[in-house]
Amino acid sequence: MQAIQLQNDSLVEIATFLVRRWSEKDNIGIEISDKTETKTRLKENKVILTPLEKRIGNDFQKYRQFRTSLWYEGMRIKYCKKILSDDHAFGFILNTMETQRIEQLGRKIWKGMDEEIIFNYTYMLVARPQLHTVYGKARIVEAFYQYFMFGVLKGEIQSSNFEKIKKASTFAKSIVNQAVKEKQNTDWVEKNVTEIIKILDIDSLLTIPISLPFMKAGMALSEEELLKVLKIISKNKEGDLGKIDPTSVIRGDDVYDEYKVLVDENKKTENKGLATETIGIQIPSTRNIDETTIYDMSLINGLKTKFKEWKTGWKEQHLSSGDEFDEESYIEGNEPFFTDIKKSIKTKIVILLDHSSSIASDAIEYKKATLALCEVLSFLKVKFAVYAFSTENRSMVCWSIKPENVKWNSITAKRLAQIVANGSTPLAEVYDKMFPILQSKRPDIFLTLTDGEPSDPDAVRNMTKSFKNLGISMVALGLGPNTVRAITIANNLRHLGYEKTMAVSRLKDIPNKVISILDV
Repeated sequence: MQAIQLQNDSLVEIATFLVRRWSEKDNIGIEISDKTETKTRLKENKVILTPLEKRIGNDFQKYRQFRTSLWYEGMRIKYCKKILSDDHAFGFILNTMETQRIEQLGRKIWKGMDEEIIFNYTYMLVARPQLHTVYGKARIVEAFYQYFMFGVLKGEIQSSNFEKIKKASTFAKSIVNQAVKEKQNTDWVEKNVTEIIKILDIDSLLTIPISLPFMKAGMALSEEELLKVLKIISKNKEGDLGKIDPTSVIRGDDVYDEYKVLVDENKKTENKGLATETIGIQIPSTRNIDETTIYDMSLINGLKTKFKEWKTGWKEQHLSSGDEFDEESYIEGNEPFFTDIKKSIKTKIVILLDHSSSIASDAIEYKKATLALCEVLSFLKVKFAVYAFSTENRSMVCWSIKPENVKWNSITAKRLAQIVANGSTPLAEVYDKMFPILQSKRPDIFLTLTDGEPSDPDAVRNMTKSFKNLGISMVALGLGPNTVRAITIANNLRHLGYEKTMAVSRLKDIPNKVISILDV
C-alpha cells in the first residue's frame, strides 16, 4: 500500500461526521489525545481517540483501526446507558460484554462493517499482552478477555483457571445473546457481571493494569504474519460473523477508496499556496480544547437570520474537482466536491485578530464575537481567512486560524479558542510575516482588528503602503471600552494609511461592522 498520511485536523473533521452519523446524535465532539486509549465520555458527549501514530501497522492499516474503533464508540453512544472505568475487574468485564452487545446491534444496521470488524480484531489481538507478562489474578481477567473476544489465548494458563475462563466466557456470551434477543440494556447486562466474577473467583474491585502493547506503536506486521492471525480470528468468529475471506479483509478495497480520496484532498489542501511554517506562521495544536465556550448561539443565529436574504441566488454544483472537500457528500455516495456560487458576494477577505494583553480582560467576549463573524461569513459562503497574533515565551507569534482554502469548522473554532491574549501590538512584524501570503492570495480586503496603537507606527505605515500597492484594500477596526476611546483608536489608525477605519465599542457589533464592508 502507498504510504499516505492524514493530518489530525482532517481526522477530527471526518471522525466528527462519522460518529454523529453512526450514533445519530448531532452534539458529539471528537478529541484526539495520545495520553489515553480510545474511550467515550457519555456525560460529556465526547469521544477521545488514539492518534494514528500510536497505532500498529502501515498508514492505511492505522486508518482502518481508527475508523473501526470510532464505529464502536458510535455504537456505545447509541446503545450504552453507562461506561464504567476499565481499571477494575467489574468495569472491565462489563465494558467487554457491552462491546459484544453493541457490535451485534450495530451490525444489523451497518452490514458492511464485517470485514473491518475482523480486521480490527486482528490488530486488537496483536496488541494484547502475553499472559505471562500479566501478574496475579489480573492474568485471569486478561485471559477471559482474550478467550471471550478472540477465542484464543496468547500464552499458557493453569488448567484449573482455564476451565473457569471457558465457563465464564460461555456464560458471558449467553448473556450478551439474550440481551440482544430480548432488547435488554446495559443495566440488565450489569446485573449478570457478578456471576462472572464468581465463576472466575476474583474480587470485583481487582485492579486491572494498563496493558502494554506487544508491539511498539508504528511497527507493522508482514502480510504473512497478518494473514496468519487473520485466519485464526476469522475461523474463531465464524459463528458470529459468518465466513469471511481473509485475503479480501487484508485488501480493504472499499475503505481504501475512501481513505485515498481523503488523503488526496488533504495533500491538495496542504499544497495550496505557501506553507505557513516556512514563513514563521504557526498552527495551533487544537488538542484538548473545548471550543463550545466561545459559541454565542443567540448572536450567531441572529446574524444568520438577519442576512438570510443574502443567500438568495445560490446555485449548487456538484463537480469532480473543486476547492473544498465535502466529507458528508462523499460518504453518502454523492460527488465529493462542490462549488456554491453566489452572484452578489465576491469579496475575498483576510482577517487579522489582535490578541495582545490588552484584550485579555474581554478575551471570551472578543472570541465569541469573532467566532460569530466567522460563522456568518461561512454561512454566506464568503471566501475568507483568519489569522491572529499574540506573544509566547516573549516572542511574537502569528497564528493561522483558518487559511482561505480550509472550511470553517470545529477544528478552526478550536484554534481560535486556544489563543491566549498576551504581549504588545507588533503589527509591523506581523504584517511582515503575512506579506508572502497576501502577495500570493491577493484578497480584496485585509482587515485588522486591534485595540491599541502599534509598537512601530512608521513601519506599519510602510507595510500598509506595500499591501495597497498589491491592490489590497486596507481596513482596520479600532476596538475600545467605550465610544470615545474606540473613535480615538480608529482615528489614530487612519493616520497609518488605512483606507477605511471603523470604531467598535461593543464587541458583539464586530460581525455587523465587518459584513458592512463586503462588496454586495
